[in-house]
Amino acid sequence: MRAVEAQPRSPLSARVTEAEWATRVDLAACYRIAAHFRMTDLVYTHISARVPGADRQFLLNAYGLLFEEITASNLVKVTLAGEVIEDETGLGINPAGYVIHSAIHGARHDVGCVMHTHTGAGLAVAAQRQGLLPLTQHAMRFAGCLAYHDYEGIALDIDEQERLVRDLGTHDAMILRNHGLLTCGATVRNAFDLMYYLERACQAQVGAMGAGAELVVPPAAVADKVARQFARPGRTAPDTQWAALLRMLDRTDPSYRT
Repeated sequence: MRAVEAQPRSPLSARVTEAEWATRVDLAACYRIAAHFRMTDLVYTHISARVPGADRQFLLNAYGLLFEEITASNLVKVTLAGEVIEDETGLGINPAGYVIHSAIHGARHDVGCVMHTHTGAGLAVAAQRQGLLPLTQHAMRFAGCLAYHDYEGIALDIDEQERLVRDLGTHDAMILRNHGLLTCGATVRNAFDLMYYLERACQAQVGAMGAGAELVVPPAAVADKVARQFARPGRTAPDTQWAALLRMLDRTDPSYRT
């Protein structure tokens, strides 16, 4: 009797909804863009996105791939309970990534994407008692809307999730003390927009303080005004700059779309 040959699987893009595939492409792009701006820590940080139409599922990077290797297809689909549904790499996910991202996606249904980094500047400000100072326009954007979470060790303990969510509250940006930065948004592009400028604010603070000159700190009222200006309804900058960043990726390496 002749053995029946196994049929090749159809591409992942044909096995998921159009909405999920679009989210996968955006999330993979975010990983590549983060790599471009050097917001990486080898394989140890993570960006997640909620699966459209599946509130209790999200996408996360495979544990062991560099950000520059992430594609739409090799993102891992996991449930809030930690069950891996789709993993074409077989690598699984970072346990600490699961603890952090499942906590926020489970508690904040307005959040579609969560981004966490360990950059040099982010770590430096996370180690400073006063946190982020309103030294620049970038920093003042976060006046009154930046949360802080105290360090408890590597995020492997499920019981830390409650405190992580409590400290984040309704904010979309948080400094994890002695650990790094975290942002979230309704979309991938919103979360990236916040992270880019939070990172730049931290870089500027480290540079300004390291120069040793006397610092100019604007009045709190000015910082609050800047935060309101950035939060105004109808602001289109995140969409405009995201389209430009995708054009950059498509010129240099469009493999993130595969």
